[in-house]
Amino acid sequence: MVLNVNKGMVTIEGTVEWWKAIVESMNDGVLVIDQAGIVRTINPEYTRITGVTPDIIGKPLVSYRPGARLPETLASGKSQVGVYRKTHDREYVVDMAPVVVNDEIVGAVSVCKSLNEVQLLTLELEKQRQKVKELQERMSALHRVRYTFDDIIRAESNMQDIVSIAKKTAATDLPVLIGGESGTGKELFAHAIHHASLRSDKPFIAVNCSAIPSDLIENELFGHFEGVLYSKPVIGKAGLFEMADGGTLFLDEIGDLSLDVQAKLLRVLQEGAIRRVGEVEERRVDVRIIASTHRDLQQLITKGLFRNDLLYRLNTIDLQIPPLRERKKEIPLIAQSLLADRFEVEENVLKFLTQYDWPGNIRELRNVLDYAKCLVDENERISIRHFPDFMQKQHTLLNEEKGILPLHEAVEVAEKQILETSLQSCGPTVGERQEVADLLGISLATLYNKMKKYNIK
Repeated sequence: MVLNVNKGMVTIEGTVEWWKAIVESMNDGVLVIDQAGIVRTINPEYTRITGVTPDIIGKPLVSYRPGARLPETLASGKSQVGVYRKTHDREYVVDMAPVVVNDEIVGAVSVCKSLNEVQLLTLELEKQRQKVKELQERMSALHRVRYTFDDIIRAESNMQDIVSIAKKTAATDLPVLIGGESGTGKELFAHAIHHASLRSDKPFIAVNCSAIPSDLIENELFGHFEGVLYSKPVIGKAGLFEMADGGTLFLDEIGDLSLDVQAKLLRVLQEGAIRRVGEVEERRVDVRIIASTHRDLQQLITKGLFRNDLLYRLNTIDLQIPPLRERKKEIPLIAQSLLADRFEVEENVLKFLTQYDWPGNIRELRNVLDYAKCLVDENERISIRHFPDFMQKQHTLLNEEKGILPLHEAVEVAEKQILETSLQSCGPTVGERQEVADLLGISLATLYNKMKKYNIK
């Protein structure tokens, strides 16, 4: 650094007052010498940091401080940066530069900062870096996959074939389209494909296209510009494509995207570049696309709601996940997996689970079992009576079609009906309940226990 002064300023002496006005307001220590090495300016901060007092003004610097380095800068015309100095118990760092007027060195300036302040600033900078690192680690954790191919139960041959294709697909960067009814596990496949890919150490970002309003989805996917809009500053935002750079972006329910957003998505697939909303400049991105839908995209194309050229780009690899009703062998295995070996179930429960059609697929199965886990008592096995009412009715209908119930279930059905009929004619008071218990030949405590067992209010 060389300090050049305006040509109208002939000498340092002629500008002392001007210099003072500047240096007095500075947070760094400043000392200035003229061409003869005489101290002309020193600010209060310099005194605070170094201990050198204003008494030195008008005197040669070397006579006051024989080891001073500033005269070297004056003589050589070369700047010195980050020079460590220690005076008694004071430590500080000094930058020195010549003052040049009309290509002639007419003095030199020394700027210093307390080493304690430097250390504090360095420490604060390190703290901020650590915070950024922790945030990055948290973001990375949020964007890691939760499932692998080992988590996919595949007892049926059709599922084994699909998993085999998906594993081979994982080794490529080809787009993947996963179809199937809601709740069949499409996102599980997306996670597993990313985990088995060469991008597994990069972000996996999932977005449900049907959950974001159409007027916001473009901003979410592509980000928006930074600048001024209607006289107000706008903070720029990276979209999900930029956040997923190097990794995988999973577009769940892609059939719900508007045609405008579909066109922009097609461009990303073709060009590998995105343009933030409101910007002209394109940004390169390296993102693998995995998409899913429960809808018939060919039908949407016929209705003019989906672009056929986008479908051709997406379904390079087309995986169709069968519904749970077509995977009967897997239902008990999936159920045991969801129960995590912490709950036992009665044998007839597993049999019933395979008989039910599960229109909501694995998602519905999970919800039913979660309900049962809440109702079952400790050391008790899950039975049909722990299921929601609609499931209990479905179980009864299935058994009525067969014309027979297991004995203990028939007893429970009859007992529940008798209790419900008896309780309908009495009020909610303890005395009235006692009368019902007496008529049934049981204690009041037993009556309440059975009401709880059959979920009778």
